[in-house]
Amino acid sequence: MIPPANYAAKEDQYFSAARRPFVDELPSNPAARLLEVGCGAGETSAYALATQKCGWCCGIELCPGPAALARKKMNEVLVGNVETMPLDLPLEHFDILFMSEVLEHLVDPWATLKRLRPFLKPGALVRAGSPNVCHYSVVAALLKGQWRYEEKGIFDATHLRWFSPAGYREMFENCGFIIDSIRPARALNPKARFFNFVTGGRWEYLLHSQTVLKAHLPG
Repeated sequence: MIPPANYAAKEDQYFSAARRPFVDELPSNPAARLLEVGCGAGETSAYALATQKCGWCCGIELCPGPAALARKKMNEVLVGNVETMPLDLPLEHFDILFMSEVLEHLVDPWATLKRLRPFLKPGALVRAGSPNVCHYSVVAALLKGQWRYEEKGIFDATHLRWFSPAGYREMFENCGFIIDSIRPARALNPKARFFNFVTGGRWEYLLHSQTVLKAHLPG
């Protein structure tokens, strides 16, 4: 993972946005325990607590500044690199795992998924999201011979890995998770829907910039 100093130029919203769709689709369960990797300032977990989708939450955050804010909203926050830091967590403890736009920042996301599995209960729910490297904007840039790193988005300079929707699904499957669905993070706009309709959905993977995955552990 890239050192925390490389994230210093990020806007506050990078760490403070709440992934409400992750939470809204969860069943109500005030007794559930949530583990959020890359919790930022803790807004997503705070929303999960407020809506009683969980009753206790723990975050793992690389950057100390956002982690300090998250501690005011979450029950526990561990600061460090999830790939290498000691994880002093109980086994089979968590009912839910959130990883929103995290795995693309890791050196070995496959190893990290396998590392986190023992801390999840059988049947635990997983919500994860990542930029889609198959988006037409990436294809267009490559056709122009370009790959310019940017402050955010698919070309974010802090990304170390890139995933297609199929590759993202395959990674979770290979790490022992059962996939419930994989889809665009947002509904397609009218032009994209029309293109998708006339092409029979064959190239839908070109049309969305973010992939969202729902999965669970075997029960």
